[in-house]
Amino acid sequence: MSKVTKILARVLRGTSDANIGFIDLCAVLSHLGFAERVRGGHHIFTRDGVAEILNLQPRGNNAKAYQVKQVRQVIVTYGLAGEPEQNDEG
Repeated sequence: MSKVTKILARVLRGTSDANIGFIDLCAVLSHLGFAERVRGGHHIFTRDGVAEILNLQPRGNNAKAYQVKQVRQVIVTYGLAGEPEQNDEG
C-alpha cells in the first residue's frame, strides 16, 4: 500500500483531520487527478467533472481540519476514491 493510499484512507476515516500533513493532502488530490494552482499561500485544486474548487492553506505543516473535511466530502460525493483495496486470503 503506497503512502498516498494510506493518507487517502486516513482522510476517508475522518478520525484524525487535524493531523493530516498539508503536503500529504496535496499529494492525495494530485493522485486523484486534481490540477493545482498556487496564489500566495493558497493552493487551489480543480478537476474536470467536479463543481467544487478546493482552496487549501497550511496551518504549520498540517492541513486545516475543516479543509480536510471539505476534501473528504468532495471525494465521497464524486466517488473519487474508487473501491477499497481488499485482502483476500483463500
